[in-house]
Amino acid sequence: MKPKLLVTREVFDETLDYLAQHCEVESNQQDIPLDPGTLAQRLRDKDGVACCLTDRIDDQLLASCPQLKVVANIAVGYNNIDLAACTARGVMATNTPEVLTDTTADLAFALMLATARRLTEAEAYIRAGQWQGWHLKQMLGVDVHHATLGIIGMGRIGRVIARRAQGFEMRVIYHDPVRLAADIEQRLKATYASKDELLAQADFVILQMPYMPQTHHLIGAAELKKMKPSAILINSTRGGIVDDAALIRALKDGTIRAAGLDTFEGEPQLNPGFLELKNVVLAPHIGSSTEATRRAMAMTAAKNAVAALTGGTPPNVLNPEAKSNK
Repeated sequence: MKPKLLVTREVFDETLDYLAQHCEVESNQQDIPLDPGTLAQRLRDKDGVACCLTDRIDDQLLASCPQLKVVANIAVGYNNIDLAACTARGVMATNTPEVLTDTTADLAFALMLATARRLTEAEAYIRAGQWQGWHLKQMLGVDVHHATLGIIGMGRIGRVIARRAQGFEMRVIYHDPVRLAADIEQRLKATYASKDELLAQADFVILQMPYMPQTHHLIGAAELKKMKPSAILINSTRGGIVDDAALIRALKDGTIRAAGLDTFEGEPQLNPGFLELKNVVLAPHIGSSTEATRRAMAMTAAKNAVAALTGGTPPNVLNPEAKSNK
């Protein structure tokens, strides 16, 4: 008998075809978000789940699904999963690293360029019929080339962003709990700095780290005041890392010049204060959203799930010790 697996949101046909070769698959192709009660009910007889960041996998849910063996997240982040609870109950948890690194780095750069050159503001200006012709001081932005880029979080995506910055001849400084080896710093042309040094020096600050208790409101009112008034903040990683209310105040008061945001606290809810501002570029958490990348993410999660359900160890397992606890 094939193991049973639930796919919580709509995925691509090839993903379902692959899963069906190995599992009895129930999929939510209607793409209707499942509330916690419905998710628990549909998982009670399942051996595995392929889920998204919108699905909370906590101890309460796991307790009601004793048959569950694997939680395959279709994302690189996994703050929607209680990893300790999974490990204690012998449930392997997996994610999809590597396949979205370049695409997410591209989006961070897109936000930086769009914010620096006021592209969304300029487009709205044209659409509103306000453009009456060229003049010298129209829509003045700031240069990205030769500017100082500060990257907070120098993991896979942070490093790719640093490589992109070389093409713009930017000076790159970074902060991370773990300093890179000297040869990697040299290859990336990146210089280590304390967080305060980075905030004070950078023309652009890009955040690129996971959300966890230690990174909650890593950027708040105090940190924003340490930035240059001309600086631009880019959050292309996770909501909650920035204190959104403090950022709105800083953007209104001119504490910093502008911000480009792909993630928000409490998303999809959005602090309405952002909508009143012209000096912010807003995107709906689309960092990995290209067709090729999303297809690769879904298939990576599927392969992780199948490996776990057929007696193997998933290539992207987050808690390998869980296997011995089942």
